[in-house]
Amino acid sequence: MARIDPNKLALEERVVQINRVAKVVKGGRRFSFSAIVVVGDGAGHVGAGLGKAGEVPEAIRKGVEDAKKNLIKIPMVGTTIPHEVRQVYSASRVMLKPASLGTGVIAGGSVRAVVEAAGIRDILAKTHGSTNPVNVTRATIEALRSLHSAEELGRRRGVRLVSRIAGQQAAADAAPVAEAANGR
Repeated sequence: MARIDPNKLALEERVVQINRVAKVVKGGRRFSFSAIVVVGDGAGHVGAGLGKAGEVPEAIRKGVEDAKKNLIKIPMVGTTIPHEVRQVYSASRVMLKPASLGTGVIAGGSVRAVVEAAGIRDILAKTHGSTNPVNVTRATIEALRSLHSAEELGRRRGVRLVSRIAGQQAAADAAPVAEAANGR
């Protein structure tokens, strides 16, 4: 899969969590910071990164750099995802489910940050197991990476598929609706 050029996108960054880590040394405690950051353009591109440094701004900057290196493009049906997906990362399990128009983002902190950065407006999500923000964020990114559009699956199988989600307008239905509005 080709890498996505972050310079061509208008990316917004969002800090999911900042963690202070203490290392005990001979003279006392040495503090450092880790930051998990999500970047997205609100139109289907999203990435997450982890940055570690001695100061918070530097950790955030490193996290943003890492997130831009790991951008992915996700398929969408209207304002939601094409199908339900479950993903496990370490001890965290994430379930993402498509929702009808107007539902909103029903998700916890780490999942919410990722899906909102991606531009998903309607989704149902649930996390099971560990709620460690780093693992939940990575599980969510992996879940979004494993999504497939109906067009992609149709090409692979050699048949015409249409994704239908209750309350969402399917991509194939959008053209006839637009023609009906124009009086054709």
